[in-house]
Amino acid sequence: MPKSNPPYLAFAQRRLCQIAAHCLPENMPTIIALIFASILICFPSHAIAAGGTSQYKPMLSYDNAELNGQDFSGKNLQTAVFTTAKLDDTNFSGADLTGVVISSSTLNRTNLHGANLTQGLLDQVRFVGADLSDAVFTEAMMLRSTFTDVNIAGADFTDAILGKLQQKELCKIATGVNPKTGISTRDSLACK
Repeated sequence: MPKSNPPYLAFAQRRLCQIAAHCLPENMPTIIALIFASILICFPSHAIAAGGTSQYKPMLSYDNAELNGQDFSGKNLQTAVFTTAKLDDTNFSGADLTGVVISSSTLNRTNLHGANLTQGLLDQVRFVGADLSDAVFTEAMMLRSTFTDVNIAGADFTDAILGKLQQKELCKIATGVNPKTGISTRDSLACK
């Protein structure tokens, strides 16, 4: 014998249907307007801002770019994207590369001395003979990147995500203290 719902449950279901049928169509424009206003307040669009007073800056994108030997020293390159870029002998010393994305790129003999790469994504990057001294890689994701003959004296890798093999290899050459953060390179890599 099938089990029937208790009478109070059937009454509650009928009442909810009556409320929904009565209230929703009449108040729907108000509800939609409130939802739309909430979205605009919580997620303001820079495109709506009048008079160009927005702080929005378009993202710099260097896809498949030949940037060998370019001078970006001291530049603000926050959230720039370098994918499959050739960055050999490029100068990024003192540059603000916060949130940068560098993917499938080569950085042979690249100068990143004192650069800020906090929260950067450096995926499949080949660092060969690069100067990473005094650079800040705090909270950077650096998986699948390789480091050959690099200078990391004073670099800060605090909370950076590195593979175990990468960490072990970098610990062999880790020296110095970062002048901006005051963190020793060995401590930032959790060297033993």
